[in-house]
Amino acid sequence: MATMNVSLPDPMKEWVESQIESGHYSNASDYVRDLIRRDQGYQDKREILIKALIAGEKSGISKQTIDDIWKEVKARNR
Repeated sequence: MATMNVSLPDPMKEWVESQIESGHYSNASDYVRDLIRRDQGYQDKREILIKALIAGEKSGISKQTIDDIWKEVKARNR
């Protein structure tokens, strides 16, 4: 596994240490790995959302009313 050194301001270092002391993480590396995993998940979801928004824009304006759309969604989820 690769090693990376990170410099933090004192308040951030204290925060990481408090997370370890509280038992949420066994060490600083676990904490950083968890943050990276969460960030990766966030970025993945963000990309999916952006693609959906772009597809929605490209599809043009719907002729359906909001009520029609809700009825369709409710019928699909029964």
